[in-house]
Amino acid sequence: MAPQERTPCCDDSRQSGDIDKPSIDTFNKSNSTNVTDKRKATDFDDLLPYIGEFGLYQKILFLLMIPFAFFVAFVYFSQIFMTIVPEQHWCWIPELANLTAEERRALAIPAKIGGQFSHDRCQMYSTNWSLALAQGRTTPDDEWPIVPCVTWEYNRTDVPYETIASQLDWVCDKDNLAATAQAIFFCGAIVGGLVFGWIADKYGRIPALVGTNMMGFAAGVGTAFCHSFWSFVLCRFFVGLAFDNCFTMMYILVLEYVGPKWRTFVANMSIAIFFTFGASILPWIALWAGDWRRYALGISLPFIFAAATPWVVPESARWLLSQGKVDKALIIMKKFERINKTKIPDKILNEFTEASQQALKDSEAQKTYSVLDIFKTPRLRRNAILLIIIWMGISLVFDGHVRNVGSLGLDIFMTFTVATATEFPADTFLTLVLDRWGRRWLACGSMVISGLFSLLATTVPIGGPSASLAILGRFAINISYNIGLQYAAELLPTVVRAQGVALIHIMGYVASILAPFVVYLATISPELPLLILGVLGIIGGFLCLLLPETMDTELPQTLADGEEFGKDQRFWDNPCFPRKKEIPVQRLEAPQESFVRPLPGIGSRASIRASIRLSARSKRNDNVS
Repeated sequence: MAPQERTPCCDDSRQSGDIDKPSIDTFNKSNSTNVTDKRKATDFDDLLPYIGEFGLYQKILFLLMIPFAFFVAFVYFSQIFMTIVPEQHWCWIPELANLTAEERRALAIPAKIGGQFSHDRCQMYSTNWSLALAQGRTTPDDEWPIVPCVTWEYNRTDVPYETIASQLDWVCDKDNLAATAQAIFFCGAIVGGLVFGWIADKYGRIPALVGTNMMGFAAGVGTAFCHSFWSFVLCRFFVGLAFDNCFTMMYILVLEYVGPKWRTFVANMSIAIFFTFGASILPWIALWAGDWRRYALGISLPFIFAAATPWVVPESARWLLSQGKVDKALIIMKKFERINKTKIPDKILNEFTEASQQALKDSEAQKTYSVLDIFKTPRLRRNAILLIIIWMGISLVFDGHVRNVGSLGLDIFMTFTVATATEFPADTFLTLVLDRWGRRWLACGSMVISGLFSLLATTVPIGGPSASLAILGRFAINISYNIGLQYAAELLPTVVRAQGVALIHIMGYVASILAPFVVYLATISPELPLLILGVLGIIGGFLCLLLPETMDTELPQTLADGEEFGKDQRFWDNPCFPRKKEIPVQRLEAPQESFVRPLPGIGSRASIRASIRLSARSKRNDNVS
């Protein structure tokens, strides 16, 4: 698919008329009309037209995203298929082992009037079973006392393998343990985001990428040897440390090395194709493994290949520049030249080196800002609080839909695959319309539509009708999720953008901790999770309209810019129906390049799913601090 075409206001001035292989002579001509020749190379983006914006090396790096996209899908979704329990289960009575399952239920399990199942799942009759069998009884005596189950047996028609939940009998009074384990996983994700984000900023993206994947490898393998709830949740906490930096670091690295006009394509399609495919095959890996321990090993052992990353993936040149390691960054550029068969003119390299050294000196003299600064002024504080609330709502609704597939009355493996496959059309659709329709109304519309479909799913019979509507709700919230953190990255001022995005994403993790417990409410009523997700989606959608639009705008640099941002906008403004206004010619010229270098901190902490939406303009603009 061709890369997303940008609107003129969003285009880099180099996008029209530049070529991938400029010769030295061409750029030395004094009468050249190329925009790149009219100004000095002052930032990393200025080098990309000379090495090729999506050359052979960038395409290789794009393909190298595949294993990491699989890894994050395995980390995020794998626990679902480790902890599911067959819908039909009842008390296991060893003395009745020689009877068929139907005969055991008829004799020892109380009948249940109404509901989906004809037998009680948590209680049994208590009597002398040897005597009952000797008497030839096939039905219970009404005078037998009813007691709670001690152990259970399962009808494995819907889940044809043993999970840790069925092995340890996480049912009835223990049926909340799976949700608790998933919540602890997200607690690990909060810690991991802070720890590996710090490592990425301090020691580089490659050490953080290797470290987070090795953590996923060790804890994932350890999961396969768990024999209790507490050992399982401990391992899942450490697996949570790997989410979602096990892919984000690689994603950011690749995005930083492609030209602006290719970033929307690389960002969206890496998720639409690689992540979606990895997630879609996950339930079938579980079925193929036939046992939760083999399944855990099978999806964890491939993480070991991440140890080879330093030999095949270059360190982030932008991070090296932010650390003053200009020479190492230039060595990487030479590698791009060699593989892409291009050449950066010596004059351009000298200009870039001088500008990088000067930028480093200037940054050292700048004031240090805290994330608390976004709460000091009224409009900026309001926008920050809205972004936090909206992102928490999006995270909760998205994760709730992911984990509610088992309550839709259909085969969980097929339903999960179909619901996950909605990522592809959602990401592709967003690639086409995000920079035409804007963030504000698109976020509102997708969240409200998700909420409406979720509510409609509660009004139809459980099974095909409810599952179809719930999957449509999942499709819509995918779009909202993918807009989410780009909105934050564009709306928060540059001087606090990295810290603000990190805070918002961590609050999303906090909301995701609640998602398993929302889904657990299906044990009370199958409609409750969808009702909650529907209401949250509609409320969150309308809250989006209280934010200013960021499409085709200059992003705020200072706190003062953030406070003033959007004051000239009206509530009903819509990019599809713009007000009459003059578009100044100078917006298309070189001065727009004052926002160019991505802020190093964003890549280390941003969500895979939301940071993936950083467009060409916002990625360039993130680096001014």
